[in-house]
Amino acid sequence: MKALILVDIQNDFLPGGALAVAKGHEIIPLVNSLQSKFDVVVASQDWHPEHHASFASNHDNKTVFEVINLHGQEQVLWPNHCVQGTAGASFSSALNTNAVSAIFRKGMHKEVDSYSAFFDNNKTQHTGLEAYLKSMQVTDVYVCGLAADYCVYFTAKDAQNLGFKTYYITDATRYISEDMYNTAVTDLKQLGVTMLTSDEI
Repeated sequence: MKALILVDIQNDFLPGGALAVAKGHEIIPLVNSLQSKFDVVVASQDWHPEHHASFASNHDNKTVFEVINLHGQEQVLWPNHCVQGTAGASFSSALNTNAVSAIFRKGMHKEVDSYSAFFDNNKTQHTGLEAYLKSMQVTDVYVCGLAADYCVYFTAKDAQNLGFKTYYITDATRYISEDMYNTAVTDLKQLGVTMLTSDEI
């Protein structure tokens, strides 16, 4: 069984959003067309409380994109984004979600960020995605969405480490930082993740 994971295709990560990924909207028609090729389609959704510790606004004398130590972990401070119940946290209206069988929300614990669709960054809280995929007898996982160098990267990394045969769809994602993206791709390849384009599926 093959599953497609749609990572965080939300308004705040699209042009005009609070934490926009350049050209992020370009992947949506492709993501929509890919869904029919899979047995299972799921989505992750960043869903932060307003006072989340990853927001620069919640730290005195700190600026957006500054890196701090947060409870022993390196943490990038982000602009407020994907706040629970806001329009920015909603999926893009251009995204076809008819085939999405389950949505897994992440980043809800206000003291811990959560890039991966499987765990928080401390690996202490599961989203339930692993158990769901295994209950559906999924063996192969294909990952796409936003952003390539953060949430898509960490989701693919965790999928591979959890024992799924993992594929990273390179043309169905966009990155924030090219340098970070190149580092992420190198790491994923070393782990055994297969990098492929949508027309190779």
